[in-house]
Amino acid sequence: MATLAYPLILASASPRRQELLHQAGYSFTVAPCRLPEPAEPADGVIPAAWAESLAYFKARCVANENPAAIVIGADTIVARGATIIGKPVDQDDARRILTTMFAGRNDVITGLAIIPPVPHKRIITSVTSTIVMRPMTDQELEEYLAGGVWRDKAGAYAFQEGGDKFVQSLQGSVSNIVGLPCEKLQEILQQFAV
Repeated sequence: MATLAYPLILASASPRRQELLHQAGYSFTVAPCRLPEPAEPADGVIPAAWAESLAYFKARCVANENPAAIVIGADTIVARGATIIGKPVDQDDARRILTTMFAGRNDVITGLAIIPPVPHKRIITSVTSTIVMRPMTDQELEEYLAGGVWRDKAGAYAFQEGGDKFVQSLQGSVSNIVGLPCEKLQEILQQFAV
């Protein structure tokens, strides 16, 4: 991993993203966006475009206060076709989401926005990984719900916190599923290496 020409800031409070960035070997500070995120996309918004928009929202919020740093914004969503599956509002909603999720193919999409201290430059992209989940038994579903892992998780499950045992097949980046597509991020950050 190359040394970057500017300080690096992760615009996310996610411990999963912080861990992935540490594992990739980067030195960085954490500065989450303090503004409330937009709640829902407008009708007809493509899932990847929504993930990219949320990532840019976070990165721009933090970059405005840190113009001398490279700011990384990321947002992970789950989609089934053109339908975005959000975070559950409560346990009953998590049960509904999981019943849908664990019966077929889902796309895990992470929007990635990098704003460097270079005039008129920003990089906005997304990475999609596809997973096929096996159905949960009623007992597995209730145990998973009781564990609370579904809280604040897109699609109501966490791959890295036991959700992987329900994965039948996976195509794409595992780090993307966890919340930060490290392979793509490293490729982008090479542009700012010393």
